Amino acid sequence: MFCWYLNSKAGIYFDKRPSVGVRYYIPSMTKEEKRIIEKYPFICRKELSVRLKDIRKNEEYIFSIPKGYCYDGASVPRFFWRIIGSNYDNRFLIPALIHDVLCEHHEYIKNDRSFSTDVFNALLESSGVYFLKRFFMKNSVALYQTIFCGWSK
Repeated sequence: MFCWYLNSKAGIYFDKRPSVGVRYYIPSMTKEEKRIIEKYPFICRKELSVRLKDIRKNEEYIFSIPKGYCYDGASVPRFFWRIIGSNYDNRFLIPALIHDVLCEHHEYIKNDRSFSTDVFNALLESSGVYFLKRFFMKNSVALYQTIFCGWSK
């Protein structure tokens, strides 16, 4: 595994460089298939092993993301796109991939919502997202997780 990013709260390691793609329509698709692509337009192109290190607790978490995993990207409401950017912004693709997997599988990090937010923030930082935008995104995500994902702090 190689270190993708490390800060004072989280270490993020991958077995290979993450590879994501955008799914698109083809003429023979049904309306249902198109609806699913609209909801989950991004895809993990190859299996990815992930190791996360919680620096403060000195704990490590290891899990895999399967090839073909589909996700919605950064769930930025359209009216915030001018301020934050759209869910198609390249800087958001890897952070959103890891964060979406953690939202679906709380058990991967022992149900630690706070650490999930730290990982998301670290990945945004590693992608070059500046501080104010990261601050807004990570706090919006933390609030969303608490209200809609059943995560408490």
